[in-house]
Order: sequence, then C-alpha cells, then structure tokens
Amino acid sequence: MSLIWVCGVDEAGRGPLVGAVVAGAVVLDPDNPIEGLKDSKKLTATRREFLYEQIMKKAKAWGVGESSPAEIDEINILQATMLAMRRAIEDLVIRLGGWPEKALIDGNRCPELPIATEVIVKGDAKEPAISAASIVAKVTRNRQMMLLHKRYPEYGFAQHMGYPTEAHFAALKQFGACDQHRRSFSPVRKVLDAIDK
Repeated sequence: MSLIWVCGVDEAGRGPLVGAVVAGAVVLDPDNPIEGLKDSKKLTATRREFLYEQIMKKAKAWGVGESSPAEIDEINILQATMLAMRRAIEDLVIRLGGWPEKALIDGNRCPELPIATEVIVKGDAKEPAISAASIVAKVTRNRQMMLLHKRYPEYGFAQHMGYPTEAHFAALKQFGACDQHRRSFSPVRKVLDAIDK
C-alpha cells in the first residue's frame, strides 16, 4: 500500500501594512521526524530559523508561494492569501513530483484545489505539517522584511516587520508610503489621503 502524502499549509503576513503575504506548504517525512514543531508565533526567532533549516533538510517536500502588495490591493487580502497558498502547494508539487492526496489548511477558508482539503482552526498548534508550513512562511517573510529594511531603513521594518505599530505609523506620516506598502489597507490609505490634502 502506498503512503498517503498529506500537505500542511499556512500563511504569514496577513496583518502587516507592507510586503507580500507569504504561504508555506510542507509534506513531512515519517521516516525523518522533526522534533519541536509548533506554531511559529510561539517560537523565538533563533528557534524558528533552526527548525526552518531542519524542514528544508528533512521534509519530504516543501513549497513557498506569495502574493505581492499590488495583488493584495487588487483582489483583497483574503483572496491574495488563498492565491499565495495555492502557489505554495504548486511549488511543493514540483518537489514532490505530484500532488499530495490531501491538504490541511490553517484557518477557516481554503483555496480551490484539485485534491481533498480540510480546514483546521488554530491548525498551526495542532498539526505538525501545518506548524512546519507556518515556520516556512514566517521565516521567508521575515527575511523579505529584513531585505526591505535595507532598502528603506527609515521605516524600521527590522523592528516591527511591517505590522501596524506606533513607530510604523510615525514613519508613514513622516515619509509617506514606499512602493511595498499596501495602499488598500486603511491605515496606509488614511496617511496618503492626509498627505494629498
């Protein structure tokens, strides 16, 4: 009997005002277990990076997908998240050499896929494959934000990772929006509207 490959899927970056929304997809290898998988938000940055490297080495397959700020502005954050998830699974399919039999999706919505799907609220704390996907998504997005910080140090992205903090709002008011800000998000739109007046 052949093994049934189950893929965990999660995203990072729905709430920030800047950058892509990133999704991870992971099929774990039962013969190569990874100790310590849990919700990426409950891990230190150092631990996340360590587990990310373990996933890259030990998982049966993994994939990453994203939707750009322009796509988020065009189709809304929910649809952009679904698109990023689908792209992550399609990326995983290349490495796996075919579609997994089932996708376990963190949350309460799932993208349209040609395979069985199951949504699991707080799945990143319940299913190791989803935990692994959350780590892949979070580390990938955080690395993107560190690169963005080098381009635009005045916004302090390295500190708040693009989330709506007081420091981020202050920088937005002072410098306006950069090309990676999500203009459809009301805090960004309000600042831009105020500058235009």
